[in-house]
Amino acid sequence: MSRLLRTGLNAGDSAPLAVVGGEGVYFHLADGRRVIDGSNTGGGLGHCHPAMIEAIRRAADTPVVNEGWTWIGREQAADDLIDIAFAGEHDWVGAVRFCISGSEANDMALSLCQSLSGRTALATRERAYHGLVGLSRSMTVQPQWHGGLAVHAGGSLRPAAMAPVRVLPVPDGAIYGASANAAVDLADAACLLSDTAATIIDYTQGGIYYDGAYQDEVARLARAAGSIWIADEVVTGAGRAGRWFAFQGARSRPDIVTLGKSLGGGAAAVAVSKAIVERLKGTSWQNYGTLRGHPISMAAVSAYLRVVVQDDLLSRVRELESFFAQRLIEIARRHPSVSRVAGQGLHWTVELHGPDWRLWAADTAEVPVASLVSLRALEAGAVIGTSGEQTSLFLAPPLVISKTEAALLLDALDHGLDVADQHARVRQ
Repeated sequence: MSRLLRTGLNAGDSAPLAVVGGEGVYFHLADGRRVIDGSNTGGGLGHCHPAMIEAIRRAADTPVVNEGWTWIGREQAADDLIDIAFAGEHDWVGAVRFCISGSEANDMALSLCQSLSGRTALATRERAYHGLVGLSRSMTVQPQWHGGLAVHAGGSLRPAAMAPVRVLPVPDGAIYGASANAAVDLADAACLLSDTAATIIDYTQGGIYYDGAYQDEVARLARAAGSIWIADEVVTGAGRAGRWFAFQGARSRPDIVTLGKSLGGGAAAVAVSKAIVERLKGTSWQNYGTLRGHPISMAAVSAYLRVVVQDDLLSRVRELESFFAQRLIEIARRHPSVSRVAGQGLHWTVELHGPDWRLWAADTAEVPVASLVSLRALEAGAVIGTSGEQTSLFLAPPLVISKTEAALLLDALDHGLDVADQHARVRQ
């Protein structure tokens, strides 16, 4: 029996993958198989990318400089992030603070907004996930990720929220199986946001993807209410949306942007506007972390950003977006078990018919159908995650994936969905 307390992306009692290595878009498993990594938002450049290896090797020679001291590599990473990823956004972006994870970045941003505004309440959108640390956990309103305990007998033990949370409705955004009433009524949003310190929205969680009009309206309402608007780009930033940031699909610009796994692993960031920088003058942001901006993770950030530009990965993601959309619609029409498909760039959600997500019963004695699909897809050569949900699958391969490899990934999904179709017929 393993002494490691695990968490898993697939619900049920199936054994976790035993990964022993990797290269490019492939995992190497302990049993000798080589399978496509199809659901790893933390590996934008895949595995063992030469530029990342070289940057980390060089940085291994450097001293461990904590956040309290200036380190040239950290200053360089901040310049690279603003000059490369925020190129074209220099009229409003002001400064960057590095940290360790997306959860921490969101907690830092939200607590900063509480300090600046003197307010406590916070707002997010339906089915949001913002992390499992501090205020980010309170803002995670997806029922299965609450930082507490799930039990086979049903129900869950959920820790108390650290702040009052207001939840905004969201549009469906599906390209297949959209709900009949896809319109979103934000008539009550002004009242909901009236006492909030911050309004934070992400762009993929819970299988929800929306257009720029929704972002612009939320941004307008937040600003009118004096609520600082945070764009959670932990998943979508730095290329996954087919542009540097998902928020660039709209006219509005955030007060704060949070980044995490999208920076290539081992680092996260809080980028604030020039207006926020002005409000911070004459103050000291008392939020310190010993290992934030570690020289090795800073070297990886700078290397990651340069590879995205040198290899023109944003163009590749945009090209693959239409390929994924077309193939996923074809696959959905062929499988009666599929109820909905939504996505953007290289992040896609496939939902199956089954229990409503609001009734998610946490860990179950019976392996959920989505996990059965994932296991069958693995037989066909690809790792597909479920985010722990019973009826949702998500695809988020490395940005370096080729069209040929993408086709193999989607073929594996197609193969895996056969078991969901069989499960649906049995239930009928």
